Parts: sequence; structure tokens; C-alpha cells
Amino acid sequence: MKGWMGKFKGLFLLGSLALVLSACGQENLTALEPKGYGAEKALDLIILTTVVMLFVLVIVMLIYTAVLLRYRKKKGQENYIPKQVEGNKALETIWTVIPIILLIIIAVPTVTATFDLADETGASDHLNIQVTGNQYWWHFNYEGQEIQTSQDLYIPAGEKVYLNMKSSDVIHSFWVPSISGKMDVNPENENTMFIEAYEEGVYWGKCAELCGPSHSLMDFKVVVVSQEEFDQWVEDMKNVDPKAQPQDAVAQEGQALFQENNCMGCHAIGSSPAAVGPNLTNFGSRSKIAGILEPTKENLVRWIMDPEEIKPGNKMTGNYPDVSEEEADKIAEYLLQLEPSEITPEDAGK
Repeated sequence: MKGWMGKFKGLFLLGSLALVLSACGQENLTALEPKGYGAEKALDLIILTTVVMLFVLVIVMLIYTAVLLRYRKKKGQENYIPKQVEGNKALETIWTVIPIILLIIIAVPTVTATFDLADETGASDHLNIQVTGNQYWWHFNYEGQEIQTSQDLYIPAGEKVYLNMKSSDVIHSFWVPSISGKMDVNPENENTMFIEAYEEGVYWGKCAELCGPSHSLMDFKVVVVSQEEFDQWVEDMKNVDPKAQPQDAVAQEGQALFQENNCMGCHAIGSSPAAVGPNLTNFGSRSKIAGILEPTKENLVRWIMDPEEIKPGNKMTGNYPDVSEEEADKIAEYLLQLEPSEITPEDAGK
């Protein structure tokens, strides 16, 4: 009895813990609170399939219970053999036809939604962005706008935005759960999808394809602003002067160190594409450092001093001279002042 009770308590504790943890999550990183067209379609399919599966579960359990009660072994009937009904055509037809009908109920909306979300016929009339997946960060090239950014993707609310995606190395997967579904990002071919966000705000994106030791740290943000704010942001980004000097003396020293240590060999400021590393044009406005760290000077110094500790396997490690903590502090001061626009993630949705 004691052993049985111990197992029961363990199962009860495990079930309670699973129930509590199932509610853990964040509003801007869930497919169950859609804030975009694709996510809304996905939730509709989730609800449909859940209803169908619950229907099947209820029917099976009812049949199971009825059979258990009616045909259980009774006292005095130990040798009783019930009537055999194998080969019953009516039963065979029922349990063949019903699953087919249920599959059709799921398949038709799924196929319709798939073709709908893959529709590219209106791409030329909307904003197009070239998305490049890298280990372990994302780059965004606004086609026809001469704007290059990384990690934070700015888009206008209520508008379709077409993403033309390709990888520079291995297979990645672009996923913004609150706005849309997933799309593979391959090195061999370009895949296209559109996203449409209903509300302003900052939504978290993830790489959904195992791509290396820091796969789980390959985060990015989609910053959704009003059309007016987006137009202002575009204008501000176009007018960036890569050679402009900051007013702060410490930041000026940091800019000099940034150039002396050949950081410009991998990073770019302005519309020039970066060959290896993320574009830093609006680095000071980013919602996260390296996609995962809070945007503080201390965290940036940590990243500059030892990026391998934070993101194992990243391409920045070992590709620039060692810098002292004082030098890293000055470089960080310079980078955090790269804020060409007043439209920032902090203001999105306010």
C-alpha cells in the first residue's frame, strides 16, 4: 500500500507541475495569442485539430467503457465465450469511413491556409525584405530602400511584408510565433513568405531549426510600428553618415579603436552590406545585444571581451585582436550611441 501511495503521489506531483508549467510563457512569444495574419490562421488550425482529436478521444473512451462494462467477466461465466463478430461489414465500413472524413475536415483548411500564406502574387505591391540567416544572427536588407539592419526587423502595422529568405551557411528556420508560422531558410534556394502584424509592439522571433551549438540563442525581434513611424524610420536610416563622429569624447576614442581593431572588416554602418558580421547602423537602438542580452553597457563589454562565453561557436570569436576592458568600455560607449532614429523598440506600441 505504501509503495502504491508513493507512486500515486509522485504521479500527482508530476501532473501538477506539468499543468503549472504549461501556463508559462510570454505574450510576445506564443502562437496562442495571435497578433498577425499567419498566427491567426495557425491558431484556427490548432483549434480545429484539437476539436477533432477530442471528438475521437471521447468516442473511443465511450466505446471502451461500454465494452468494458458489458463484456466483463462475470461470476459463473468463467468459460463463457461471447459471440464472435469478426468480418462485420458495417463496423469495417464505419471505422474506415469516419477517419477519412475526419482527415478531410483537417486537410482541406490546412491545404487552403498553406497556399494562402505562400501566395506571392501581390509581392511587387508591398515592402520586400531580403532575410539572411547566419550562425547565429539574422540580417535584413530592405529591397529598394538602401537600408541594411540586423537582429531588429522594423515593419509597419497592418501591411503585408514579403520576406525573401536564404541562408549563408546551414539550414535555419524563421519563426515569429505571435505573427506568423515557420519557414525554412536554406543555403541552396530562396523561400518567400509574407507577414502581417495587426498591432504595434515588439515580437520575439526564433530560429526553429537546429543549426549549431548556439541554436537556442539565435533570437531576433520584429518591431512593429505605425506607417507614419515606419516612414520616419526609413528616412532616418537612409540619412545615416557612416563616418560621422560622436560628440562624446569617450565615444570618439571608441570609434577610433573600432577602426584600429579592423571591426569594419566584418561589420558595416550604413547601407553597405556587411561581409561577415551584423550591420551596426542602429546598434544603440536594439532591443537586445547579441539577440539575448539586455542592452546595457556592462553586457556589451562582456560580449566584446569574450563572445564565445555567451554564444559558443559564433563567428566573431578569435577574429579581432584582444582588447583590454578599458578599450572594450570605450568601444561599447561608441556603439551604444549609434541611434540614428528616434523610432525605437521602446516606443513601439505606446
